[in-house]
Amino acid sequence: MENGERVAEYTTETVQAGWLARVFPSLAFYARVTPVVLRNARAAKRGRFDRAMWRSESVKVLRAFEHCGVPVTFENLGVLEGVEGPCVFVGNHMSTTETFLLAAFIVPYRPITFVVKRQLVEYPVFKHIMRACDPVVVGRENPKEDFRVVMEEGCKRLESGVSVIVFPQRTRSARFSPDDFNTIGVKLARRAGVPVVPLALKTDAWANGCFIKDFGPLVPDRPVHFALGAPLSSALRDREANQAVIDFIQAKLNDWTPA
Repeated sequence: MENGERVAEYTTETVQAGWLARVFPSLAFYARVTPVVLRNARAAKRGRFDRAMWRSESVKVLRAFEHCGVPVTFENLGVLEGVEGPCVFVGNHMSTTETFLLAAFIVPYRPITFVVKRQLVEYPVFKHIMRACDPVVVGRENPKEDFRVVMEEGCKRLESGVSVIVFPQRTRSARFSPDDFNTIGVKLARRAGVPVVPLALKTDAWANGCFIKDFGPLVPDRPVHFALGAPLSSALRDREANQAVIDFIQAKLNDWTPA
């Protein structure tokens, strides 16, 4: 992982939390992640935050999770070997975890960016990192305008060879609600003529905060899971493709949830 190699699957081999992580997991986690964010923000501000750095720094955040007792798995990454050119990843959205960790696993296969809310490119410090990733930015105030921006700017990213990660839910949530999972991701893929790759995740180990949603506690007894599904053709109807993504996510969440 540290050398930028591709992996078809990933499973944390050992979790050996130090005494601070065992007693104060959130403190230990933020003590490791905060320097990463500050370092990346300085590099981004100076125009030095490139794809290789994004990937390597994302691995450092992965190690922070593992150091604090949180095992991480990523299933079926090898499916990307069979996807030629860019694609649209469509997945559920639980926490800040996915924003920090996905680059560690997917960037070795292809360049990526996100569709993000405007606040993420305005946050102090973090805004420099987010802007360096050249995201598609939506305001979340005017759905018609957001749709136009995603279609136009998303297609530009895809035409340039950059894959786009879309979280169609209205907001991140520890509970998956299919009713809140709109078709904007599959519509973008169809407009651009690229495949959809379903993305399921369970990342509630980094819980949402009560006052500031992005800065919640770390809960070590909640493993982090990611999985990719089989690519879906852009020729599929929007509702059919979106339902296939929903079914994949729901099935994986059922697998990952203890009985």
